[in-house]
Amino acid sequence: MGAAIATFVQHGFQLDLTLVVHRLPLWFLVFSLFLPRLSMAVGWFQGMLVPFHLVGWLPLIVWLLLPRALVLYLIYQDQGVSLWFLIHLVVALVVWLGSGSYHSRRWGRD
Repeated sequence: MGAAIATFVQHGFQLDLTLVVHRLPLWFLVFSLFLPRLSMAVGWFQGMLVPFHLVGWLPLIVWLLLPRALVLYLIYQDQGVSLWFLIHLVVALVVWLGSGSYHSRRWGRD
């Protein structure tokens, strides 16, 4: 019995320990909920965004106009649809839907 197990381990048994590596640190995930542009700027200065290959003008324009969309893209590239992705998606929807009522109230007062 022991010889059969040893033969199986030597010839046919391969253990593949694949761990999911998340490149976005926890501080970025939490901080980008409140200040996405600033957290991406700090992450860029630290070299954290280099593995995502964000080059050219398009990431800069998205960073200026839709920073939460870029954060969602980064999280999706790093983790897929995870709990952090869903949290950021809900916050983005609340911010985008809530900002319209603020501007309509503001214009209604003038």
